Amino acid sequence: MQGSHNNQKKIAVINDYSGFGRCSIAVAMPIISVMKVQCCPVPTSIFSNHTGFDSFYYEDFTDHMQRYIDEWKKLDLQFSGVCTGFLGSSEQISIVERFLTDFKRPETKVIVDPVMGDYGKPYPTYTDELCQQMKKLVRFADILTPNTTEACVLTDTPYKDDWHMDELKAMAEKLAAQSESRQAKVVITGIRRGSFLANFCYENGKVTVVKTKKIGESRSGTGDVFSAILAADAVNNVDFTESVKKASVFIKECIKRSVEMELPLTDGVCFEECLYKLAR
Repeated sequence: MQGSHNNQKKIAVINDYSGFGRCSIAVAMPIISVMKVQCCPVPTSIFSNHTGFDSFYYEDFTDHMQRYIDEWKKLDLQFSGVCTGFLGSSEQISIVERFLTDFKRPETKVIVDPVMGDYGKPYPTYTDELCQQMKKLVRFADILTPNTTEACVLTDTPYKDDWHMDELKAMAEKLAAQSESRQAKVVITGIRRGSFLANFCYENGKVTVVKTKKIGESRSGTGDVFSAILAADAVNNVDFTESVKKASVFIKECIKRSVEMELPLTDGVCFEECLYKLAR
């Protein structure tokens, strides 16, 4: 009996790959897999370990991406979800735009994590041109997961440290309006509220704030953990706000365990210790 490649739910994850440091594709694959969805990576670049380390090996994969994707077209692969992460050039953003045009079906959930900056500043690689290019991907998004810096860039809003609820809602509404999806959902992540971290959820005009107690210091890869959980939940039809709560609690538990194990901040979170909780 000949089966089909498309009998199981699949998510295409378009991001860089780091062999060490727990981020990007290396995080998404086990998390999405344990949530019973096949993870199909499209690498944008290859790192021995991420750029938070003093030294690393790097190989740009841009020139190979389209030929890699073309083989998937030959296989007639269909995706329940597409999750995009860090993109390092205008050409990569254009390739992803073509990917979404070619592979997005009415039922495909697109999660855009616009990894562009933090603490009020875009990353050094993100020129004004790249920031404008990223706005093109927002139109495909069913779920958008910017931090406050990225939300400001995408909505041309001046950055500041303290935000009122109505200001966050105004940004979320602008972001949702940029999407072609009539039911686009937005979560603005990592908002500092004293000893808490908050995620501001916006869905069809409804606002929910999900807060968790801050533990330890900021670690690499937590955004990738967050978007991977939201992506798998989205294709499994889990309520959006419940998914944000699940991801927030899971990350808190991973950070707590990483602190207990005395892992360096560069090593990210030891999600492997807690992964079984996502298989429930």
